[in-house]
Amino acid sequence: MIYLDHAATTPVRREVLEAMLPYFTEHWGNPSSIYAAGRRARQALDESRDTIARAIGAKPREIVFTSGGTESDNLAVKGIAWAASARGRHIVTSSIEHHAVLHACQVLERSGFEVTYLPVDRWGLVDPDELAVAIGEHTILVSIMAASNEVGTVLPIAEIGAICRERRVAFHTDAIQAAGTMPLDVNELGVDLLSLGAHKLYGPKGIGALFVRQGTQLLPQMQGGAQERQRRAGTENVPLAVGFARALELADVDRDAENARQAALRDRLIAALTAIDGVELTGHPSGRLSNSASVVIDGVEGGDLIAALDVAGIAASTGSACTSGSLEPSHVLLALGISPQLAHGSLRLSVGRGTTSDEVERTIQAVREAVTRLRAMVGPRPMVASVS
Repeated sequence: MIYLDHAATTPVRREVLEAMLPYFTEHWGNPSSIYAAGRRARQALDESRDTIARAIGAKPREIVFTSGGTESDNLAVKGIAWAASARGRHIVTSSIEHHAVLHACQVLERSGFEVTYLPVDRWGLVDPDELAVAIGEHTILVSIMAASNEVGTVLPIAEIGAICRERRVAFHTDAIQAAGTMPLDVNELGVDLLSLGAHKLYGPKGIGALFVRQGTQLLPQMQGGAQERQRRAGTENVPLAVGFARALELADVDRDAENARQAALRDRLIAALTAIDGVELTGHPSGRLSNSASVVIDGVEGGDLIAALDVAGIAASTGSACTSGSLEPSHVLLALGISPQLAHGSLRLSVGRGTTSDEVERTIQAVREAVTRLRAMVGPRPMVASVS
């Protein structure tokens, strides 16, 4: 298999697996227990928290372990909203956020909160000036993602953070797709909350974290225990926390070299695919994640193309793995101004640590052949403009 869906998930690195194994089989105590086995587990949990905090410029007490990125986003958005509801009920976010943020906002709207969904330009960028205008006296939270999981665009988080700090509004960023690729110093970015997930950076599924700046009021969304400084009830998953910390540590070591190597592969994919008639780039042409190539292809259904590539031994996607079962066009592509018909022809290819130039060339050839074959099956039709 040629695996080009690293934006959906990544394989666990061997070093990460090796770090986790002892905490499944030898040091399996409950970290809340006070006897020796529990203390050993607590030590591993604390060391993992220290490692993650160091990687993002935070204090260990500011790291909350969760079950993954989706829970981190929900805890951030709902936790801030309910904790600050007496001061105001207005939230600002963008139209291209992950559904973990968008659906959380929609739930809050049904409870009387007001949400402003900022538009983006054709590249997927939020205008900081528009955001500044949207913030009012009753605004309690701004939530803007660090980088798009679908089209790879990197957003101006530090600039937005400065605006939020000046207005004294809590700022959350979903950095799940950016982690491991971008440097994420919470102080340089000016964020109060930052979501992470391990499985996007060669760590295990089922573990995430939320940075919560000291002094930020957050209402827990899970009850049942005093774990995580009473911010997230439930026995902590020590093996996965150890794996998460190790994965993030390794990602920081070779980030620059891998970014350069993967960006070259990404650029080759983009150049070759956009040379095909009726294929257009989605996302920013340069300000994008180093591993992400995304396009829309006229005259082709994305699902059909993914199936054809799968038969050829290539794993790819049409966009977010969390919405792969939906028949509706991507809300992200529609927000970029792409027509619904063309949005159905989306293709996302995301390279990774194991991707080779030979695999990229074979994929390019496979896409060309599949597009030609699929277009021939439906017959000629007028090309569709990208902007509706």
